[in-house]
Amino acid sequence: MKKVTIVTVAVLALGLAACNKNNVDNNAANETAVENNADYDVNAAAGDASNSADAALNAASNDINSAGNALDNAGDAVANAADNTTH
Repeated sequence: MKKVTIVTVAVLALGLAACNKNNVDNNAANETAVENNADYDVNAAAGDASNSADAALNAASNDINSAGNALDNAGDAVANAADNTTH
């Protein structure tokens, strides 16, 4: 939704700038629209990269926790087996 708003504002700015024959204003409006869209794209890419990295770290953490639980369970099984052979 945010991108639609930015693009809409950029298009309206360009439309208004096109109504006037002042090339300096038109060039400024064009450069502003390009810069705003570039900023939006960079921010979106950075956010996507950060979210992907967070998801990968969470998955790795979950795998480590699962491995630790498996080791605990194996240790408990060995202890139970030892107890069962002595009773």
